[in-house]
Formats: sequence, C-alpha cells, structure tokens
Amino acid sequence: MNSTKRKLGIRPCTWVYLFLITFTFVTSMVGQMGLGGLTVSFLILLLALLKGHLVGYYFMGLGRVKGLWHWPVFIWLFIPGILIGTAFYLTATQA
Repeated sequence: MNSTKRKLGIRPCTWVYLFLITFTFVTSMVGQMGLGGLTVSFLILLLALLKGHLVGYYFMGLGRVKGLWHWPVFIWLFIPGILIGTAFYLTATQA
C-alpha cells in the first residue's frame, strides 16, 4: 500500500472502522441518556445513513467501482432514510 494514503500510519479502512465504532458509541449514549425529540432523531438517522454509506464504500468495495454499482446501495439507504425521516416528522407534528 502506498504510504502517502496513510494518516498517522493508519490505513483509511482502519480510520473508517474507528469512525463506525465512535458513531455507534454516540448512538448508544444518546439512548442511554434518554435524549429524544425530532432533532435528535434526525441526527441519529443521519449517523445511521452515514455508517451505511461508509460500510458500502470501504468494506463492500464500492469505492473502487465505476458506473451503476454505486446506485443500489445509495437507493437502499436513501429510500428507507426518507421514509423513516418522514415518519419521525409526522409523529412529531401530530403530538
């Protein structure tokens, strides 16, 4: 591997793994602290979508492919994300 792509001697996939662990820890702490509300829900949803994108890009190998292969994972994340976000919004406005 080319050493210029490493940051502080750590490979990019290791950085992504550390970010995934950090995002999971943050999500867990939000749940443990009992935080709620529409803003918190959207931030947690955004973290989940970002985690899905990172997994697809780095660990499923979509970062090295061209063309249509990026779209299935994007759609797989986008459609449920929109539906879940809409459900959060509708629930918050009706309460």
